[in-house]
Amino acid sequence: MVTLLLASSADTASLNMYEAILRLGSWSEPTATGHGLLRGHATRSVHLLLIEELHIMADGIDCTHEEATGCTVDEVLVLSRHVSATEIPALTLHAIGIPGETPHGERGQAGGRKGSVVPPSPRFASLFRSMLSLARLRELDEEFDLTLEATHHGPLLKRPALYIEIGSTEREWGSSQAAELWAEVISDNLGLSGNQPVKWVPGGDVMIGLGGGHYAPRHKAVLSDSELWAGHILANYALPFEEPSDDGLPGGAWRHSIEASVEATRVAFPGANLFAHLDRKSFKAWQRNAITDLLEGLDVPIRRGRELC
Repeated sequence: MVTLLLASSADTASLNMYEAILRLGSWSEPTATGHGLLRGHATRSVHLLLIEELHIMADGIDCTHEEATGCTVDEVLVLSRHVSATEIPALTLHAIGIPGETPHGERGQAGGRKGSVVPPSPRFASLFRSMLSLARLRELDEEFDLTLEATHHGPLLKRPALYIEIGSTEREWGSSQAAELWAEVISDNLGLSGNQPVKWVPGGDVMIGLGGGHYAPRHKAVLSDSELWAGHILANYALPFEEPSDDGLPGGAWRHSIEASVEATRVAFPGANLFAHLDRKSFKAWQRNAITDLLEGLDVPIRRGRELC
């Protein structure tokens, strides 16, 4: 089982983080494969792969890597730039998929397949809290927004995955401080420096976040101040509702989004105590009621923020 660190030569920030990780040492000489330039770590089952195409379009790169190397990919951590209309400098990370988009099965504008989600890496919350801690220690919180994001974009993969990003303009994408911070956070979580890696232990509490905006402030607050694990976080735009019909049931893709995200999170966290945290104020009462009924049928309890921090 290997962790695959995926970088793209078409992405400035991705290359920046790739080079920062290389500078940590203990990597093999590169080997050219049919799908990219591959290096292995000397002491951990971690592969570092540089591909030419943009990673959001690299559907199935996990399975391609398995076929080429004979190794089973445990998870994929993608090194990436972050882009936003506000151009606010940011260090961020998120799970991937486009569950709320229709028609299901069509290719998404930013990769992936509409209606599909990828299992989230179990290291999501740990990487986020490690980033917060180290960035504050180095006073990078004065320059960067330290955040996480809701599930979005491609590629479509089978193995658990996570995007790790530097944003939001060319200036930040080339920041050596940001790249070195993420390199150290990744190294600590994967145990590349001789420490014990972060590992999922069955029986832990795993949160799925539902509702709110793209940067998920209420879910972020819970994860910042707890030791919880995190699965998919779905913003309101990924939970499209239609007004209730005569039978009282609301239509729309919201139901599929939740069902697919619950299933994918359970794949990533076998034996989890899975629960949902709602950004309650972002929903109308009839929407909350519909979500509550669906989650009850999926055996996913709802927990309030005051119970978690």
